[in-house]
Amino acid sequence: MSSVHGGRLVAKALKAAGVEVIFTLCGGHILPIYDGCLDEGIRIIDMRHEQAAVHAADAWARLTGRPGVAVVTAGPGVTDSVTGVANAFRANSPVLVIGGQGPFAQLGRGSLQEMDHVAVMRPITKWAGAVYETERIPEFIEVALRHAWSGRPGPVFLEIPLDVLFRFVDERHVNFPRFDRPVPRPGPAKAALEQAVGMLGEAERPVVMAGSAVRWCNAYSALARFVADLDLPLFTNGMARGTLPPDSPQFFQHARRKAFAQTDLLILVGGEFDFRLRFGQEIAATARVIHVDLEPTVIGHNRPVDLGLVGDIGEILEAWRQGMQARFPGRRFTAWREALRAVEAEQAAFWEQGKDATDVPIHPLRLCHELARFIDERTIVIGDGGDIVAAASRVLPVYRPENWMDPGPFGCLGIGAPFAIAAQLAYPDRRVLVLFGDGAFGFNGFEFDTAVRFGLPIMGVVANDAAWSQIRRPQIEMLGEARAVATALAPTRYDRVVEALGGYGELVERPEEIRPALERMAAARRPACLNVRTQPLPPGVLSARYF
Repeated sequence: MSSVHGGRLVAKALKAAGVEVIFTLCGGHILPIYDGCLDEGIRIIDMRHEQAAVHAADAWARLTGRPGVAVVTAGPGVTDSVTGVANAFRANSPVLVIGGQGPFAQLGRGSLQEMDHVAVMRPITKWAGAVYETERIPEFIEVALRHAWSGRPGPVFLEIPLDVLFRFVDERHVNFPRFDRPVPRPGPAKAALEQAVGMLGEAERPVVMAGSAVRWCNAYSALARFVADLDLPLFTNGMARGTLPPDSPQFFQHARRKAFAQTDLLILVGGEFDFRLRFGQEIAATARVIHVDLEPTVIGHNRPVDLGLVGDIGEILEAWRQGMQARFPGRRFTAWREALRAVEAEQAAFWEQGKDATDVPIHPLRLCHELARFIDERTIVIGDGGDIVAAASRVLPVYRPENWMDPGPFGCLGIGAPFAIAAQLAYPDRRVLVLFGDGAFGFNGFEFDTAVRFGLPIMGVVANDAAWSQIRRPQIEMLGEARAVATALAPTRYDRVVEALGGYGELVERPEEIRPALERMAAARRPACLNVRTQPLPPGVLSARYF
């Protein structure tokens, strides 16, 4: 007889699902899972906060395309993880959170850290459930992961009580489902594809806008071929960034408002008409819209569309491209694309300001341009902040997919260090750099301790203007400096914090010091932090609009 405890069954199921690493913070309710992971060769990365553990699992899923797994203890362990789960939910990231629970035999009697975790998690997950029989643990993990990957991906939660994990069972009585079954994705009807071909063939000023669902279909290559064959202008946000290199003639970043105002056909690929696209209000009222996505419920949300194409985004774009070749051979939109290129160049010139500024404290755009010269196509950049990250997103080049990461539409601060830890684990041969706002660093900056313990040479650059500037800026504009409260910070030496945790730290106060300090940080080959004294962004660089 082969007798195994519930924690070993968790690990066996995760291993069968292709899980290589779990992110966690220890607790007595989940110890058997660690024991099982040791037996199954799954790496255990213990973080300093459960929120950070889920953020790291989120980043792992985004970067690798495989499930990210966080294991947290009961009660405060689960509640501490909520913000990370909510961020993954808005970002459509397939994260499995396994939460501990008091013994099932004592359910409802008030055991240590007992609470209704499933009710807490249900509104911010695609699926939330609990397993109360040890033999059924693999079955429930497979169900959870299937929900995580169906349609648009998203986080799921599985609660496993303490006694269910500790109980030993005969492995012969355990059903291990198949974990390699592809999630079926319906495709659009032939008539719908033909309609899409006809609409694009008739258009004069089409624009393609791509969002994060491109990543979950691994449709980068298909999207690049689609816009290249037809010479279409492409704008991207979220995880679609990097689909085209910055020197591609089809890549556009700054001319979106003008393009949306003048287009006669907007093709939205794997994105949403949310606040990032001003709920569709920027698009010309007379423009037709084709929306391509994995998930039918997002089609036409906030902005009516003329055609929805639902299914695997890569397969849809490839079929559409071939349809255009057959029905409109040689059709290209070069003249329109070139007209937008002139607008792009004009708008890009605005972001050249501050490039060579000699101000002290340092102009934040000088810092951004120095970072742009420092990073290369093997650098993963993570933005964790407000104003400084918004500015950097206009300046820093993104050479390939997954080279830029940010929280996504939830706008959650504190993702920087956890994302970086996961990125360095997933790609140990690449450089990983976090651009922090000084406010954002305070959330999970102690995860540099995690990076030190696991020997992960993540690099952090803190733009330190001693303020929550994204809030303070409009606060002053609306109310005046005298009523700007709760938004000032101290010029804290975050570099010394990282030094104290065992990393490399350096204070940078003059613009000419930035590049040499970046080189020293990279050469240190251990977790590092540059604390850069900056001034706030000048008025007018970013708007104060939030909705």
